[in-house]
Amino acid sequence: MRRGVALSVDVGTVRIGVAASDPDRLMAFPVDTVQRGKGDVARVAAIAEERSATAIFVGLPRKLSGQEGASAADARGFAEALVELVDGSVRLIDERFSTATASQAMRSAGRDARRQRTVIDQAAAVVILENAMDVDKNGNLDAVTIEVPRKGNDD
Repeated sequence: MRRGVALSVDVGTVRIGVAASDPDRLMAFPVDTVQRGKGDVARVAAIAEERSATAIFVGLPRKLSGQEGASAADARGFAEALVELVDGSVRLIDERFSTATASQAMRSAGRDARRQRTVIDQAAAVVILENAMDVDKNGNLDAVTIEVPRKGNDD
């Protein structure tokens, strides 16, 4: 398993949930909720820099069929913009059930749907990061995630 702080990002249409790991990638915890709009990619890049993140996992919301829709295209676009602003790697990882899993866990802990709204995106990002760390621990990171290439500058 790789070392270094990892971040995960749950890209929504209104908010972006961000979670981080410890340097040994043993635990994931919520960090922030960033509002979508001007400066959102830069804010997530700043969080990555503040935490010296070596990897960022962006949730790729596929449909149950495995097909990608508008939300997946949005997440891909966000990841492509983010990779140009950070030093670490940016990888896409399937996150079909992250929000549902996070919501169920919060309901089980006694938090109603209205009180979930402010933190559900962060909780979904935690689920994404825990999944990524498990995949990495099992040695399957390259098989299960998609590394986002840098466009870079050839000048």
